[in-house]
Amino acid sequence: MSSSVRGRTSSYRAVVKMVSAAAAHLLLVLVFVSVNLIPTTPVLDERPVQAAERGVGRALGKSRKRVFPAPHTLEPNPITEAYSFCNTPNRTEQAWEGHSPADYKLLSVQVMIRHGDRYPLYYIPKTKRPAIDCTLSISRKPSHPLLNPFIHHMGQGGRGHWESPLGSVPRLPNHSACEMGELTQTGVVQHLRSGQLLHQAYKRHNFLPSDWAPRQVWVETTGKSRTLQSGLAFLYGLLPDFDWTKLTTRHQWSTLFCGSACDCPARNRFLEEEQKRQYRLRVSDTELERTYSDMARTLGLLTRQLRAANPIDSLLCHLCHGISFPCVPTGDGTGGCLTMAQFAVIRRQQLDDEADRRRVGLYHKYAILAMYPYLNRTAAKMERVAKDNEAGRQRRAGGEEVFSLSSAHDVTMAPLLSALGVEEARFPRFAARVVFELWKSPAAVQGPPKKRAGKGEKSKARDGELFIRVLYNGEDVTFHTTFCRSHDRHASQPLCPLRNFLSFVRRDMFSVVNATSYQEACYRRPG
Repeated sequence: MSSSVRGRTSSYRAVVKMVSAAAAHLLLVLVFVSVNLIPTTPVLDERPVQAAERGVGRALGKSRKRVFPAPHTLEPNPITEAYSFCNTPNRTEQAWEGHSPADYKLLSVQVMIRHGDRYPLYYIPKTKRPAIDCTLSISRKPSHPLLNPFIHHMGQGGRGHWESPLGSVPRLPNHSACEMGELTQTGVVQHLRSGQLLHQAYKRHNFLPSDWAPRQVWVETTGKSRTLQSGLAFLYGLLPDFDWTKLTTRHQWSTLFCGSACDCPARNRFLEEEQKRQYRLRVSDTELERTYSDMARTLGLLTRQLRAANPIDSLLCHLCHGISFPCVPTGDGTGGCLTMAQFAVIRRQQLDDEADRRRVGLYHKYAILAMYPYLNRTAAKMERVAKDNEAGRQRRAGGEEVFSLSSAHDVTMAPLLSALGVEEARFPRFAARVVFELWKSPAAVQGPPKKRAGKGEKSKARDGELFIRVLYNGEDVTFHTTFCRSHDRHASQPLCPLRNFLSFVRRDMFSVVNATSYQEACYRRPG
């Protein structure tokens, strides 16, 4: 089904948010709207495009999907949105990564991915678990030309370097009956495709040499098998047959990737307030309450038992894998089933929740404090790479980190998008990606014009300027970010200056919580 959807707002959420840096998840769903972006030719997957997907692209003048669907008066279709969340790898993918004005040099790329398709985290009582095989086989769909060599390469992973406890985590999904939360073959293929797509997008830029040094590649992941395996699949698509001996895979204990800067009392307070808002909205929705009661009655459960099982998580898995919704036998021997209409009611309420979330703004404040540590590390890496590329400067031995990969969760990527100000983007689907690119313009020549220069006079070359691009699922969203929304993209410099991003991360982003620094924002007493 096409991912292009018409609606005033397009989104969906799977409920579960993190109570603190180490607490359990609560899927939050983001909503989003569309615009025309930089008109350059994207890198396309070579698989044919389905006609339904091409239709919208032709109407827009470009054959590409959008992370911001155009606003209309019609209500969004929650079922269609759910299918786009699945991100089934049976359609053309595209990448606007790697595009810039002529002669600009790509200095570094930093990527955050969400793990690929996974088995449900929750089980609906009294129902049969979805029958999905989580072993990998090239004879099972979806498959990929890189799948077999990827499986073989993972068998050599003992030669790599692993931060504890990652060395004991399996590098491939390996259960014939999937375990809860396990990455599926679909999830592996999603990331092989994404990595290969970026390989094609960046190969002409040579920002990462073929003989890259260990220091130049940074890979980090949470301790879940689905994030580790997703990161390895993405990396293999980007760097086929990479040298294990050069690779160190680092562990992030927090889903916020906040490292040693995770302690922030104010962030936790904002999250608690946001969860209270979410709860109040949900219990006031009489249609949702009635739907949960009907579902519970069908299954022979108490309503509170059904709620605790978070049925949307399991139903999404059924939908994404083309499996009928759960049924149970009834007294007359006919049986009762959960329905698509009930599923749609839950998705509709998630859309309402998203609109209210943006209106109230508590989540955005939480996101700013949750993602500052990651954004600050991103900015610091860019600064180091930029310094290493200054004209006339001798490069550091072993180089700087020109490629970084963070394999994460929806509860990592959703606040990242909010913190950047990309509030209207679609909720992170399976295998979603956010990419930060650092670019340098050609050196500018200063001094007297060539025809008037006297003997001995030399023109001086001024070092090139630095710019940033931010992309979400292959679309350039730089001019939707808080730090570059007001930049005139039609000016002499059509890219966003890096200094805008640095100023945002180091100071400006804290204005929404009436502070000037992370320390002040986190520890100032409320009131």
